[in-house]
Order: sequence, then C-alpha cells, then structure tokens
Amino acid sequence: MPTPTPDPRSGYVPRAAVRRRRPAQAARARTNLAELTARLTPRDVWLTEILHEHKVLTSHHIAQLAFGGGHRTANRRLRELYFLGLVDSFRPLRQTGSAPEHYTLGKAGAELLAARAGVEPAATGWRKDSCARIAFSPTLEHTLGVNALLVTLAVTRRLPIWLSERSATRLWGDWTRPDAYAHCAAPSGQLLPFFLEYDTGSYNLARLESKLPGYAALASTTGTRTPLLIHTRTTRRETALRRRLAPSAGQLGLLVATGNAELAAPDAAAWLPMDSVPSTRLDLTQLTTHWPHLTPALTPDTTLPAPGRRAALPWRPIPPLPPDEERP
Repeated sequence: MPTPTPDPRSGYVPRAAVRRRRPAQAARARTNLAELTARLTPRDVWLTEILHEHKVLTSHHIAQLAFGGGHRTANRRLRELYFLGLVDSFRPLRQTGSAPEHYTLGKAGAELLAARAGVEPAATGWRKDSCARIAFSPTLEHTLGVNALLVTLAVTRRLPIWLSERSATRLWGDWTRPDAYAHCAAPSGQLLPFFLEYDTGSYNLARLESKLPGYAALASTTGTRTPLLIHTRTTRRETALRRRLAPSAGQLGLLVATGNAELAAPDAAAWLPMDSVPSTRLDLTQLTTHWPHLTPALTPDTTLPAPGRRAALPWRPIPPLPPDEERP
C-alpha cells in the first residue's frame, strides 16, 4: 500500500504508529471467556460493541461517552481491559506533541461478541492484524473525524441511533454509501434523522455531487424523508461545495444542510440549509422545525444483513448504565 501524502493541516505522521506492549504477566493472567465475562460490567460489553461498530475511538472519545469526561478513571479501566485482551490500542505519531491512545477491538472482545451472537469469532471480521490495519490506514483521519463529530453530538445531544459507514452501506449500499447515519432527538420529542457526509477536502466536489442521485433514489424508493448533513473543514470549502451542489440538490428535491469546523461546533448553530432564505444557520433542534414531517430511513424493525446482523436496533452510542464502580 503506498504511503499517503501528508496533509499540511494534519498533525499525524503518515504510516507511523506505536503499539502498546502487554507485559508477560498480563498475558499469563488472561482468563477463559466464562471467567472474563464475570469480570466485566455492562459498560465494558458496550465498549466492545461500539468499537466493533466504529472501528476506532480515542481515549478522549471513550471518556466523554462512558465516563462522564473523567480521563483518569477511563484510562485506568481501559488499561485493565487492554491487559485482558478485550481491546487493542495504538498511538499515532504526530508532527508535534503526542496523540491520545487509540482503541480498537481486541481478540477477547471479538470472542465475547461472537459468543453473545452465537457465531464463530471469524464472523465478527476481527483479524490478528486488525489493529495494525486501522493504525496504518490512509483513511484513519477521516474515520476519526466522523467519529469525533458524532461523539460530540452524542454527548451534547440525545442520539438514539448512530450507525457507522459499514452498517449504513450494508443497509443502503444499493443506493448510496453515507459516512454515518444517526437520529437526534430534540427536547420537544421531535426527531431529526440524518445521513452524514464528512468532507475533508481530499477529493473533488464532483465526487460528492455524484452521490446526490443515490440519496434521491433511496428517498423515492423507500418513501422516506431524511436530510443529508455535509460537514467540511473550512468556510471556503463549504462555500465552494454549496455553489456546486445547490442546483443538483434543488432539482432532486433533497434536504441538505452544510457546516464547517471553522465556524462552529456541530452541536451549535452551525448548519445552513441549502433552501434557507434568508441565510440563517441553525442547530440540530431548529432543523427539525425548518424541515417538518421528516421520516427516518431506519426504523426499529430494520435488520442488518449478515454478517452485520445484530440482536436488535436501535443502536445507542451511550452505555446502558451510568458510570459506576468497576467490578474487581
């Protein structure tokens, strides 16, 4: 695989990462699956599920989602789970400073998920080199960007559902391949379902424009009305994107809003609908009012095709229980 060209806006050193080593005594201390399960909390099991779904999360992401932002408590528990083999980890090298630890699903975690689903571990897609493949993937920053945006929304907004690109593709790949799919619940009870396209500026706008007919075909085929949110890095990129996509979105009757990282955080009034007159940026709750009568592409009765089938939906990005004292 060729070495990716460094992005001047990125702090990462391409194709470089440091793996954490497990002490020999930690490896010897590993238990069988039955004994391991007795040492885990519901939050630990949730962590294996969300890492399987979203591939990689940093220690900061996990602390925000599951430990109330407590980094010390999160790091201590993550270290224990790493020694048990439930998770794997690596730390990308950076141009300056240091990156947080990045966590992926470990071997014991894959075995646990397989046992719960009643399938062989190979059905989870986990491989011995999974962590290394993610660490050295040229799409690592894109994956982290998508996950960071949705983590922000999960912490500050109620997200009953958050599906990864992989699950979204399995559901709607005949029409389109969104970077993510999620539901945001407003305090009033209104629901904002949305597809997400996370634009890093690494490819031309024609490629993104070519995905719009797929979203239109999905809406007409399924009879749903689900908006598309497009997030960019810079105001300049967003302006160029709106100029290029607005005519096509209007002709296809798509509900599209854009935002950029320079202007505001995704949980703030950062989103500008393409049909907005006057040009007023809205937050996610205001979008539910701006676009009434939305219908989600995903319903509780939806099942994922094999091998991604899960016991039940919706898929929640928040642990089943609040942070508590870990079992010994």
